[in-house]
Parts: sequence; C-alpha cells; structure tokens
Amino acid sequence: MTSQDNAAAPKPAPKDPWELPDVSGLVVGVLGGTGDQGRGLAYRLARAGQKVIIGSRAAERAETAAAELGLGIEGAENAECARRSDVVIVAVPWDGHAKTLESLREVLAGKLVVDCVNPLGFDKKGAYALKPEEGSAAEQAAALLPDSRVTAAFHHLSAVLLQDESIEEIDTDVMVLGESRADTDLVQALAARIPGMRGVFAGRLRNAHQVESLVANLISVNRRYKAHAGLRVTDV
Repeated sequence: MTSQDNAAAPKPAPKDPWELPDVSGLVVGVLGGTGDQGRGLAYRLARAGQKVIIGSRAAERAETAAAELGLGIEGAENAECARRSDVVIVAVPWDGHAKTLESLREVLAGKLVVDCVNPLGFDKKGAYALKPEEGSAAEQAAALLPDSRVTAAFHHLSAVLLQDESIEEIDTDVMVLGESRADTDLVQALAARIPGMRGVFAGRLRNAHQVESLVANLISVNRRYKAHAGLRVTDV
C-alpha cells in the first residue's frame, strides 16, 4: 500500500460513548450485601432482572438477608459469592475494606471488581473525607488485587432510596472510574439497568479520591435539607 493509499483511507468513526454492552446475563456479587448500601444495590439490580448473590463473612447472615429481599437473590459466604460472580461489587465498611480484599485476592483474580466504598470519618461537625495511603479506597483495592480488573462506582447513592420498594426510579447519575474502557463500559451498562440511573465515565482510578470524598458533602446536604440527594451531570 502506498502513502497515497494510506492518506485516502477513511478514519474509523469514533465510538459512541452511549453504546454499551449487554450485561443482563452477568452474575453480580455484592460483598457487604447485608449492610444498607449493599442490600440496596442487590435489591435494585435484582429488581431490574440481574442475577445477584449477596456475600457476608457469615453465610447464614447472607442467606437471611437474601431471603428477606427475595427476587431470586442468593446468599453466600464472601469467598463463595466472589467465586460464583462475574462482577463483584465491594460495599463493605471502610474499616474492614483492606482485610476483606486481602482475604479474597485469589478468588477475585480475573474478576471485574467495582469498589463503592467511601472512606469517611465522623465527628461533632459531621462527616469528613479520609485519604488512604494509596490515595483512595479504589486505589487501595487495585493495590491489593493486582490480578483483578478494579473499577469504582455507585458511591453517591442513597441507601434509603435504594431499599424503598415504593420507588420505581432513582433519578441520579453514577460516576464510573477505571483504567479500561471495556470495564467502565460494563459498569456503566450495569448502572443503566436500574430505572432512572445512568453511568457516566469520570476518569481513571487516580481520580477516585474526590469522587469518594464528595459523599461527605452529600451527607451535609441531606442533613440540612432532609433529603436523599444524588448527582446529575449536565450536558452529556
């Protein structure tokens, strides 16, 4: 092929950022699925038709929570939950984040991991952000899980709204961060399974700290206005 042929060759059209994969057949595991945020995410995804497994340190506790939620949700010990899932959402308390992931490093190898943990402290002035040594909870997860595909998402969702069965749609965007477009596209598509919700790419994992930290501001908003605030990104 000559240089003229190269010059004449049409450039491929840029990929439509809203062209997302079909994730309806993926099994989603929720580590920390017995907590408010984990239960809420499990409920919403299962209600949207996703196969969901709740994980907990104690299988019995996970099974009880799954039975209470219904919708075909199953409960299992954390390692079994991770083993049986295609996508694993980490919704454990911050103080147990590192220990939980360290214990699951092998079983999470090769998995798409979605970290939604917000490192926060609380005092008489309210909530405030903590900064982990690695930079963020998501970056800590990536450091602890070198053989997993770590992303970050679902930080700004109200557990109250997620668990409210009377609410049909949750009007909010989900900020999705990660190193691979294929992986962030999958997480965006998963978020879009929930009516009213949209996943929006928000950068690489090095930008996760400010996304996690913003939850402290939303807590202040909610306390002042007696609300369950979320986020919308304009002009996209």
